[in-house]
Amino acid sequence: MQNLQSLPNKNTLLCVALAGLVGEIAFELYAWLISPILFDVTLQPSNLVIALTTKFIGIELSHSVAFPIHFTIGALGFGIFTYLIRLVMPHKVWLTGFISGFILWVVAQGILAPVIGRTFMMGFGTYTQSSFVGHVGMTLIMAHLLALAFRRFSDTSTLQVQ
Repeated sequence: MQNLQSLPNKNTLLCVALAGLVGEIAFELYAWLISPILFDVTLQPSNLVIALTTKFIGIELSHSVAFPIHFTIGALGFGIFTYLIRLVMPHKVWLTGFISGFILWVVAQGILAPVIGRTFMMGFGTYTQSSFVGHVGMTLIMAHLLALAFRRFSDTSTLQVQ
């Protein structure tokens, strides 16, 4: 299999962006449609964006502004983060997804939530549990899509060389 670093930058960026976009869309669908059924809570990470910008910049954003900020961070930032974790363990797709999501979940609930005045991991309540499912589920999807995309680009490159 071709080394990830040898893929053309354009293809790598496209793979990461598409995996991040699909993963973030899955996260939002989960947050708004599935989490209320499973955990009786709707995840609204835009509230975290609002609280952080209010605390550090002094500007209170509306949800209509905070939502696309979090969506962009999720699609691009979390996609890139999952890709970077994948570079460390390229043949461990599901572990890459789990570790990426776990780290993002700990950052959101264990670090950023206390920064804005909430308890550590928000007391491990249903919101935190649902957030775990959302973050890990999102990055599992991203890691799997990255593996599929890189395999496809690798197979295409091999075919073109022959």
